[in-house]
Amino acid sequence: MTAFVTETVPGLFNYWVVIALMMIGFYTVIAHDNLVKKLIGLNVFQTSVFILYISMGKIFGATAPILTDGDPVYAHPLPQVLILTAIVVGVSTTALGLALIVRIYEAYGSVEEDEVLDADFATQDAEQAEEAERARAARAAEPHAPAGGDDGSEHEKDDPAR
Repeated sequence: MTAFVTETVPGLFNYWVVIALMMIGFYTVIAHDNLVKKLIGLNVFQTSVFILYISMGKIFGATAPILTDGDPVYAHPLPQVLILTAIVVGVSTTALGLALIVRIYEAYGSVEEDEVLDADFATQDAEQAEEAERARAARAAEPHAPAGGDDGSEHEKDDPAR
């Protein structure tokens, strides 16, 4: 049993790091209200996924897929290619997230999620009250139709099918 643990645990070190980073990133996203901290948590989580894919694609004793003499074991390049692409996409989405956070700060004066939501709900309530006032003013300003006037509806006597 001891030999199994000493041989297996070091071999799984990358996966333990992946689990730790995933939990740290997930906790950061859930526990903090600061939008910048949430974005950092997402990046930590994303990095753990990168490490997971790289760890799964690692073949001990393998070489780069370049033709050489002999019969070497080649490492498959697809995991590395996918991670390089994911890193580029991650950097661009992080830049977009930071740009959105800057815009939110300019609009609301805060990057705290609770304060932004409270300000947004207050704005929505004010807009709904203003819209209700406009509708009330529009109804009050409408000219009333005369009592015997045509209201635009068809009468039964005008309809020969009835």
